[in-house]
Amino acid sequence: MRQLIVNKISSYVLPFSLAVSIFIASGSQHLVTEDIYISYSPDKLLHFLIFGLLATIILRTRNLKQLRLRDLIISVIIVSVYGFFDEIRQSFTPNRSAEIGDWIADTVGAITAVSLYTRSKGYRNLLERRVQIKATKKSAHGE
Repeated sequence: MRQLIVNKISSYVLPFSLAVSIFIASGSQHLVTEDIYISYSPDKLLHFLIFGLLATIILRTRNLKQLRLRDLIISVIIVSVYGFFDEIRQSFTPNRSAEIGDWIADTVGAITAVSLYTRSKGYRNLLERRVQIKATKKSAHGE
């Protein structure tokens, strides 16, 4: 019974952790984005990518894994609403402001990510691939 509960909860750890990380970062007064020498704002690109990742990992949770249209819509709505409230919250943070462009980048990133995840089997397989970590044995001499 305990293992069943752990399995149900475990699929929500990653999306929750990323959402908390976004919350903490967006509450920071001094966020630094590197200048990557492109003609558009790296801030919008980061919003697009991070919220796209959030939508993808929400889509991979236990209740949405069947990839039905309803699941895709729920994932995008969760991320879009979260992005909207994140922008409102930023307006109360010193040296930060709410930008509709950020919210649009969040939402478009979510739509793009879930579309790519559901339509590209190769991309989905890449994300679902298990990574094997081999433990290294240390000798008694510390080598």
